[in-house]
Amino acid sequence: MRLLLAEDNLDLGDAIESKLRGAGHSVEWVRDGAAALRYAGEGNWDALVLDIMLPGTDGFAVIRALRAAGVDTPVLVITARAEIEDKIDMLDLGADDYLVKPFDLRELEARLRALMRRPSGQTTSHPHYGNLVVDQAGRTASIDGLPIELGRREFRLLEILVSRLGQTVTKERLMVQLFDAEDASLNALELLISRLRKKLAAATLEIVTIRGVGYRVTVHDGA
Repeated sequence: MRLLLAEDNLDLGDAIESKLRGAGHSVEWVRDGAAALRYAGEGNWDALVLDIMLPGTDGFAVIRALRAAGVDTPVLVITARAEIEDKIDMLDLGADDYLVKPFDLRELEARLRALMRRPSGQTTSHPHYGNLVVDQAGRTASIDGLPIELGRREFRLLEILVSRLGQTVTKERLMVQLFDAEDASLNALELLISRLRKKLAAATLEIVTIRGVGYRVTVHDGA
């Protein structure tokens, strides 16, 4: 994962950074809210680990500004506040999860892995993408009303890509969400992409390869 960490406590920040880097993740550590906003808006992050009590611009303001700007990077809040009202406020503003200090660093990493596996929220369980309809509850899809046969992992790949319509999803993110801890190669991902493309051949939707980065789903003009 490519992670942005916003934490002003040097000891805690160092411990989190060391833990996540040791687990193989890429971490950029900033120490105030203004820097968190700047970096979050400029980079393609898999998740933001955000301390709520940052100097200058606090975590509440960071979340509010990011969501208002249309930045949908998953946000995991870390906070010393245990009051239920604060937790509700964080989630209502757009945070995806939270941890109350003190916490085990292993739980932090597990929460981040869970966020990576979670598709972005949808307003309906049957969203339309041109002539493609995805039934998230039934885990089925259809084109022009005709069902298409998708394997479990093929449907999961489709679900991830359409949940970030028009955005590039990195190969690394897909590997984590599709294969988790399995010893899979990029060839396995490319084969899965190829199979899904063939099954979506009649759809007014295209899986575009962003060379060296990942994939993006677009809906054809006039769909």
